[in-house]
Amino acid sequence: MDGTTASSTQLLRQINSVALLRFALQEQVFTAGEAMAATGLTRATVLGVCDGLVHAGWLEEVGDESDAGRSNKGRPARRYRLREAAGVVVGLDAGESRLTTLVADLRGRELGKRCQRIDSHMLGRAGRLAAAAELIGRTLEDAGCDAGDVMLTVVGVPAPVDAAGMSPGGGEFWQLMNSGFTAGLPGEVMVENDANLAALAEQAHEPSANVATLLSGERFGAGLIVDGRLLRGRQGGAGEMRFLDVFDNKLVSDEGGSDGLGALARTWARAGVHAYGGATSLRQITEGDISAEDVFRAAREGDPFARDIIGRLGERLARITVALASLLDIERVVIAGGISGAIEPVLERARGLLPTDSGLPLPRIVASTLGAEAVVQGAVESALIRIKSEPAGFLPRAARAGASASPTPA
Repeated sequence: MDGTTASSTQLLRQINSVALLRFALQEQVFTAGEAMAATGLTRATVLGVCDGLVHAGWLEEVGDESDAGRSNKGRPARRYRLREAAGVVVGLDAGESRLTTLVADLRGRELGKRCQRIDSHMLGRAGRLAAAAELIGRTLEDAGCDAGDVMLTVVGVPAPVDAAGMSPGGGEFWQLMNSGFTAGLPGEVMVENDANLAALAEQAHEPSANVATLLSGERFGAGLIVDGRLLRGRQGGAGEMRFLDVFDNKLVSDEGGSDGLGALARTWARAGVHAYGGATSLRQITEGDISAEDVFRAAREGDPFARDIIGRLGERLARITVALASLLDIERVVIAGGISGAIEPVLERARGLLPTDSGLPLPRIVASTLGAEAVVQGAVESALIRIKSEPAGFLPRAARAGASASPTPA
């Protein structure tokens, strides 16, 4: 066999291995016949590739209990499944004030999860990275894993992120948030904007071709999916909502720029509670301790001052919704993040303010059901999407531990 023929044969085997791996990553237990139907490969090719993937550590062959006691009426079907010990993925929501990490197997099943409050401005870049690495290590221990099991870690940060995982150099806050994670965490590391990851989590939960997912706790940020594709922009700035800073600073000075709904609820309550002329339960709380949750709770209980804040937040969200709809023609706006469980009164106010004569149907405004875990779940989803799309780029634990096997056997 000459060099050209050998190279072509090797390439074909690699293509076949990738096709079968993609199938295996989406199945529980499968037979050779099922793999043939899904991939279009011959039985001999499927069996040969499966044997190679078993040897490499990706698959394991399993028995079929239904064949027990079977008489000699033909060969039992050979059955395979993804090897659980092949590896895990890690999702990290590296927020400004909280780290959340989740370890999952290659089917997305949660194996361990931890959260930790942090002060990013006190820790600095190096401290954020060290805290994240320590938290991931403890979560891996909870899951019965170690750093060598990790194929891919995906990190969500509150900053624009380009395709290389870098944030623009002009923003000090962005550089603090994107704290050099690519060099200090286990496995291959991908860094992504947190709102983009929340959008991926929402897509996995309720697919939609045109949707904006708004993270609106401390700062507004949007993950934008248009015509079924996630928008990123030249430097990852799509969805950064910087127009709010320009608009508010120039035209409506008291609106709060790109501060999120949670931050504004807290800020407006602290700033106005003592100047408010009527009765309000929020006045009983120390001014500096009023939280967004306090405001939402007081509004539910009928507090007029808190309800006024809810109204202002709804007006703000309605304007943002109209702007997004006008530019992107989206069908749904999802409010995600930790405040999503209490945000319904704000959404009701916003829905009532949407114009009815715009000429085009305006999007539905809904609260995410994923709560504070939207970003970390999106990180895991992003990791699984990457592995499923490029399985040949990753090695199972056996190969990473020094075995001679290859994920695309010769």
